[in-house]
Amino acid sequence: MRFSLISKVLALTTLLASTSVLADWELDPAASSLHFISTKNAAVAEVHSFKSLSGGINAAGSARVKIALASVDTAIAIRDERMQEFLFQTAQFPSATISAQVELAPLAALAPGQQEHFKFPITLDLHGASAKLMADVTVTALANQRIEVRSSAPLLVNAADFDLVQGLAKLQELAGLKSISTSVPVTFSLVWQR
Repeated sequence: MRFSLISKVLALTTLLASTSVLADWELDPAASSLHFISTKNAAVAEVHSFKSLSGGINAAGSARVKIALASVDTAIAIRDERMQEFLFQTAQFPSATISAQVELAPLAALAPGQQEHFKFPITLDLHGASAKLMADVTVTALANQRIEVRSSAPLLVNAADFDLVQGLAKLQELAGLKSISTSVPVTFSLVWQR
């Protein structure tokens, strides 16, 4: 009986200690990036990004990344404006959100320079719609209680899942293109500070 009570107290102490170690993580936007590739006229691919990301992971492992859609950067100002107005409709839908539930213990256990590979489901909320995707990532522990979560394989986002096909058609018309692909590869590198 006494041994069982001592075991429970030790287990509880260990749990409380590990919970304090697994404090909240905050996204470092200056060190993070999210890119997507558009393909026009069936053969011309271009890389674009979003300049404004924010997010956090709480102690329960609930992770969220918010993407400010008005921060889209295609390196062509008029194209940025057209994407904001006709594709993302940022006046109505200013942001997209990626959310996931992650296991924090394996992340906290990584020593600086150590890497682990993970696959887990994420939810993408975009343009008033929501879809589940599978993230394939490599996590690298950095110095000073930081980790990098980098896509090991691109996420494929289908415009039809988020009611974006009509917006793509408008962009195609405005630019005088023969086609714009409705399947978009997305890659990311997210650095988190504990």
